[in-house]
Amino acid sequence: MMTMERVEVAPQETMLSLIGGFWVARSIHLAAKLGVADLFDDQPKTIAQLAAGTQTDPRSLYRLLRALGSVGIFTEVSDQCFALTPLGATLKSDSPGSMRYAAMAQMGDDHSLGWSNGLHSLKTGEVAFDAAAGMPVWDYYAQHPEAGKVFSQSMTSMGTAIAEAVAASYDFSEFRTIVDVGGAQGSLISAILRSHPHLKGILFDLSEIIATVSVDENIQPVAGNFFESVPTGGDAYLMRWIIHDWDDEKSSIILRNCHRAMSDQSKLLLVEGIIPPGNEPAPVKLIDVIMLLMTGGRERTEAEYRSLLRSNGFELTRVIPTPSMLSIIEAVKR
Repeated sequence: MMTMERVEVAPQETMLSLIGGFWVARSIHLAAKLGVADLFDDQPKTIAQLAAGTQTDPRSLYRLLRALGSVGIFTEVSDQCFALTPLGATLKSDSPGSMRYAAMAQMGDDHSLGWSNGLHSLKTGEVAFDAAAGMPVWDYYAQHPEAGKVFSQSMTSMGTAIAEAVAASYDFSEFRTIVDVGGAQGSLISAILRSHPHLKGILFDLSEIIATVSVDENIQPVAGNFFESVPTGGDAYLMRWIIHDWDDEKSSIILRNCHRAMSDQSKLLLVEGIIPPGNEPAPVKLIDVIMLLMTGGRERTEAEYRSLLRSNGFELTRVIPTPSMLSIIEAVKR
């Protein structure tokens, strides 16, 4: 019986593979910007067809798709003819939870400013993006609306899948009114109300965001700034990917405003990533570096959330995992 000899991979090759993750991400970014995945239906497409649809040079586009074929995003079914894989289909603009805009945003010029100036954060603890751009990222998006639009689209697309996961993972039936603090376009509160039609929702965000939303009649849009106050009258106060954008000082302002608005029976629900202990692989550990470089925010461990909540008048009662990368952190007033 023939046995296969195991070939050890040199550490240098493993490291090169990790470094090459940047090449893959950049290649995905190019395909996403071109909208290549949107050109596919159920049939394979020739490079000539794809190049015509993207207004690119056929030979150059072939080299890109060949490279992406090696990581499972496209597959070359015959000479110079490609099909879209299920993985590649996540880059279609209209796919549920589309990752196209995430690919465009994370590899965009705005995030590049943070990464290219990353040593500034590591040496000073300050926000790399602010130092490079001369302003916080939120002000940058206001002055560069196209970049801001892509980032917003990426959050909306990823938020759709997360919203369904949250709605399915927590029993909201005990509540009557839920306040979605910083809820953007309302994907999360809308998903919850679809599963619990007896509920009423309050969608709270900045006036320029609220002016653009279109939600069900059971959801009341309210404009305001969570650094100043949040609406009263909720049985549950919900925040998805809000606290991680800010340091402890600014997070505390938001949490104290929620605390003031809540009744003694209300619950606070934070939908956030939780950093696991040890060397366990987890996307949230890398997202934490993005927070360091881009916003000055941070991802946190369960213990750090418990401490932050306790210092602002809350008691963490439980953490509920969801099928997404985020968990639901439940807290009550102390």
